[in-house]
Amino acid sequence: MLKNNVLAFCVCLFSFVAAAQSPSTRDALQQIEQNNATLKAFSSFLESKKLSQKASNNLPDPQAGAYYLPFGNHTSGDYTEFQVTQSFEFPTVYSSRGNLIEMQEAQNAMEYQLKRQEVLLPAATLLNELIFLAKKEKVEQVRVMQSKKLFEQIQKLFELQQASVLELNKAKIAWIQEQFKLDILDADRKKIMLHLQNLNGGKELVFSQSDYLGSLIIDDPEGLWLEKIQRDPELRILGEQENVAQQLIKLSKNKLLPNITAGYNYQGLSGSNYSGVYGGVSIPLWSSRNTVKAAEANYDYQKSFTQVQTDVMRTAFLGEYEVYQVMLKKYQEYQSTLQSLGSEALLLKAFELGELSFMQYYLELQFYQQAFDSMLDMEKQLNQSKTELLKHQL
Repeated sequence: MLKNNVLAFCVCLFSFVAAAQSPSTRDALQQIEQNNATLKAFSSFLESKKLSQKASNNLPDPQAGAYYLPFGNHTSGDYTEFQVTQSFEFPTVYSSRGNLIEMQEAQNAMEYQLKRQEVLLPAATLLNELIFLAKKEKVEQVRVMQSKKLFEQIQKLFELQQASVLELNKAKIAWIQEQFKLDILDADRKKIMLHLQNLNGGKELVFSQSDYLGSLIIDDPEGLWLEKIQRDPELRILGEQENVAQQLIKLSKNKLLPNITAGYNYQGLSGSNYSGVYGGVSIPLWSSRNTVKAAEANYDYQKSFTQVQTDVMRTAFLGEYEVYQVMLKKYQEYQSTLQSLGSEALLLKAFELGELSFMQYYLELQFYQQAFDSMLDMEKQLNQSKTELLKHQL
């Protein structure tokens, strides 16, 4: 029975496939996106911002005024005048500002995607942590069962006076320690679930995935970078800001054209009256001075800023990619070495044959278990690093 348990333990240890995203993970992230309070609030804020931007292109209110002049020294009748006017900027200003508003709305959409990424990336990291804990829990369950069987076996040997009380106590302590590790894992899982519940708008998140799916092998860095440029909101916002700055130049040039006022005027005096259209233009001598130069300077700054930030992000991305590849290579070597050793089965056999005392067996077993735990940690770190590298795919 003990050999069967150890066999099951070994199968459990070495049967895993790595990756960052699975259907269950995507489902959980979709739930969080729908229920997250931060994203809901930010969406409302962007809607308010969108309406304010649209309101900036409204026509000014029409104006109405009237004169009735009955007082003073005059022989003719009282003087009456009524006028209604509507002022507006030159028509091309409205079309130019309309294009600017469309660009600002595209920028708003990217700002939401960036905020979404800021929420979902920590959530994805927590989900990876849950998967890691689930894998550790499976391992610890086997270890608890194994340590219990060993304790029972030594207890029988103790009853036959073939094992000392010291060995019996050490075996019991080893069993208790493995049970404690299992309890800690359960507590850690509950703590992470509380964090996820908070991200999910206070609603309980259903997530039972216990293993990574997919592959840790990712595309070449140049292909990934091109994909990142097209999809990553942080990079796309830079492009949208540049477009907005360029459109502001066009808007500033159009605002150099005169404003127009049109309306209706009525004048009445001593039974006679006059009425007709009213028209006027402003002379833009002062109000638009230096506005085009300011817009052009802002555009030059935005272009430089975009280039600098893009270069910084590309350098950081390529550095993260290289570190990831080094980690992946070491992990694969580590995994291959542990799989080929079969040391735990050999240790158990040596213990059963009496070639090792319990303490010798336990110390050697601890070494290989710690090595396997380190491999699980490396696997988790790789999946978290991959999630960071591919955050634009969230």
